[in-house]
Amino acid sequence: MIDWNAIDTVLLDMDGTLLDLHYDNYFWMTHLPQRFAEANGLTIDVAKAQLEAHIRAHEGTLNWYCLEFWSDALQMDIRALKEEVQEKIQIRPFVVDFLQALQARGKKLVLITNAHPQSLDLKLEITAIDQWLDMVISSHEFQQPKEAQAFWQQLAAREPFDPKRTLFIDDTVRILDSARDFGIEYLLCIHEPDSQKTRRIDAYPAIHHFDEIMPRQ
Repeated sequence: MIDWNAIDTVLLDMDGTLLDLHYDNYFWMTHLPQRFAEANGLTIDVAKAQLEAHIRAHEGTLNWYCLEFWSDALQMDIRALKEEVQEKIQIRPFVVDFLQALQARGKKLVLITNAHPQSLDLKLEITAIDQWLDMVISSHEFQQPKEAQAFWQQLAAREPFDPKRTLFIDDTVRILDSARDFGIEYLLCIHEPDSQKTRRIDAYPAIHHFDEIMPRQ
């Protein structure tokens, strides 16, 4: 599927790509509603409805990913609440083997994530995946989400790369669309970013796990 000789740089998403999205989905859809209901004297159904409406209103924006924004909006310490279920943070299958294989072939490996720095720090503390990466960048550094062309422009200025010799792997179609519009040549999606949910992607080439595209040594 991939001609590794044609690729110098590999840009990698984190949540749903390198890490199991189940942690994030569980936190936002189950754990946070439970704690929000407790804190505000609401039923779980009312809490879920209020949170869902609030969260969807910011989908695709930097606020959607910003723990400080949600801590202020909900009057709750979101970082602390995330730590309560941190045991669910898991590396997806074959990720370490994949990163090591690319590292051995001299590819430049850059993690680009919309995750807030507080969330990013927690996940790196738990998984230590940054030991196999050349650089880790949160879109909050640029004040633009990956959905925005301004993100890619600032990324290219910060860490120059040739879009025609770059592979970008992400689990979100709208973000892959943005990368495509910027001119990134090789785009790959993840079929099932959450290990507990079934999903199939048709908009882009996609894999279930990284063993499907493991470079030969």
